[in-house]
Amino acid sequence: MNLKKIFVTGFILSCFSQATFAENNDLTKQFAACMDKSGGVTAEILDCIGSEVKYQDARLNKAYKELMPTLSAARQKELQEVQRLWIKYRDANSSFYADPDGGSMTRISSNDNFLSMTAARAKELEDFKKLY
Repeated sequence: MNLKKIFVTGFILSCFSQATFAENNDLTKQFAACMDKSGGVTAEILDCIGSEVKYQDARLNKAYKELMPTLSAARQKELQEVQRLWIKYRDANSSFYADPDGGSMTRISSNDNFLSMTAARAKELEDFKKLY
């Protein structure tokens, strides 16, 4: 194994430690287990992230749909506008991570950013609903 591959594998594993995900992002235990089993293989990591994105996106949509009826009509319109802007930002920010000259690490970083932002937004909306 060459030095670059050792560095990349170590970097990937440090980015995707089970404790970090579980504590900070409300990601599933299945995701952490999948990442542990990935062995630092890019395709495996991307599959794990893709599965978790589906779960977190459903969580986000559920939180949004549950929050909307608790708001006045004016606040519903505001939330809809904010959510549309947030989606544009998340997508643009995640795309920025995907440097076309950066190799497979940028694909992982881009997908990880998308996942992290989606999970954080889901939690934000869940927490916001508790205020009302």
